[in-house]
Formats: sequence, C-alpha cells, structure tokens
Amino acid sequence: MKRISQYKKLFSIEKEIDLKLLKKEYRNLVKEWHPDKFQNGDAKQEEAEVQSRAIIDGYHFLVSIAPETIAANLEAYTETITNSGISDYVHKGLLLEITFLDGTTYEYFGVTKSIYQKMVNSNKLNRFAKRSIYPNHTYRKSKRTLQEA
Repeated sequence: MKRISQYKKLFSIEKEIDLKLLKKEYRNLVKEWHPDKFQNGDAKQEEAEVQSRAIIDGYHFLVSIAPETIAANLEAYTETITNSGISDYVHKGLLLEITFLDGTTYEYFGVTKSIYQKMVNSNKLNRFAKRSIYPNHTYRKSKRTLQEA
C-alpha cells in the first residue's frame, strides 16, 4: 500500500487512476526529469537518472493496477483464480505473492500478517484465498512465472 500511495503522490493522483491523465502526467514528468536534459557533470544529472527510473517504474506499476487494466484482464484473472490451484505463495510486508498451477503469479497489496497467518493455517488454502484475499485486496499480475518462483 505504501508503494501505491508513493506512486500516486509522484503522479499527483488523489483518487482512482485514470489512464489518460496518468499518461499525460507521465509525459510531463519525463520531460522534466529526462537525464539527457542535463549536461555531463551537472549535479542534477544523477538525480534526474534516479527520478526518471522512479517515474518509469511508477507509471508501469500504476497502469498495472488501474481499473481499466483490471477490467481488460478480468476474464483471464477469473479463469486463473477459479480453475487453477495455488502452487506457491510468499508474504513480504503487506505484499502477498501467489503463484498458481497454471504458471501465473499475482501480487496482492495490503495483506496483513494476521490475514496471511490465517491463510497459512487454513486447511483449505484455495477456499480461504477465494473468500478473503481475492475479493478484498488490490492486485496486479506479476511478471514472474512458475519457473522463476
């Protein structure tokens, strides 16, 4: 959740993500912080490289959790969570990463340690996730695959 709010703040997004406005703000920020804008040896060049990397990462991250992106990929996501069991899962902070038997991996944001413990202790892992994780947490498809996990 911290990552989401950090990127929303970077792009001046206060509520729901609108892809059209996000793209416009992205272009403005890239123009402002592009490393080529600064001469070699300029003190701001290094800062510009860091900022431009954060801008690019933030843009791709926010696009992946935008309502329009979620809606466009809903059919594939529903297919995965309905028909494919959980192969592996990792909890880091408030991020739960679930890899499914079909090879896809999704990241769920805002999953507390107590919810994670309940999931781990559940005798029906898929059922618990379908009731308590999938419908209640912001998610995005991760680039990781089953082989990497």
